Amino acid sequence: MRTALVTGASTGIGANICAALLDDGYSVVNVSRRPAELVHPKLHNYSVDLSDTAATKEIAAQITAQHRITDLIHNAGVIRPALLPSVELEDLEMLTRIHLGAAITLAQAALPAMREAGNGRIILISSRAAMGLETRTAYSATKSGMVGMARTWALELGGDGITVNVVAPGPIAETEMFDGAIPEGSEKRDQIADSIPVKRLGSPGDVTRAVQFFMAEENSFVTGQTLFVCGGASIGSLSL
Repeated sequence: MRTALVTGASTGIGANICAALLDDGYSVVNVSRRPAELVHPKLHNYSVDLSDTAATKEIAAQITAQHRITDLIHNAGVIRPALLPSVELEDLEMLTRIHLGAAITLAQAALPAMREAGNGRIILISSRAAMGLETRTAYSATKSGMVGMARTWALELGGDGITVNVVAPGPIAETEMFDGAIPEGSEKRDQIADSIPVKRLGSPGDVTRAVQFFMAEENSFVTGQTLFVCGGASIGSLSL
């Protein structure tokens, strides 16, 4: 049985990924601040604040002692929006710990089992904002960092049968992050949808299907890649 560790699987994109993997027969370990609402015999919840490096290392050791992790999807993310004059270095440091540091810690913990199995999947959920977006200095910096990190890991781990890829979504509705910033029914929401080439906002399922592509055993020849799931927003300008 394959066991996928998914961060931030309690809501939004993470919850959708979690449900799809369970349907596909995976055992799923959710690592987030709160348990997933979904109840399933193959779903295991571990609560932790991924911005706490020591706590993340502790929970990673606990998980790998109890589960043989074959796949890692690092989905958890936080935005600290601010124009350049107001950017706080503390926010950059926190987002670095969540987006990059937690990914490293969890990958290091899962790596021995992946190498022993001779295969594995690591998928980092970045963002269209990695290409640049107003008020996203810390977020864009750390989300773009995921791309370089994944390409490096792909080079290092390919010989072990482990692929490493990135999914970069945006804008995705039905998530706490997006709906909290731009409420449903607002004029701004319609303006954003109209600015996207496909003329709609994304859904968590759009992102999940990209993750499933990278997870599939038959796609083991694909590694070090970034797939934008953004309705074409990555080939033009986007204003939130």
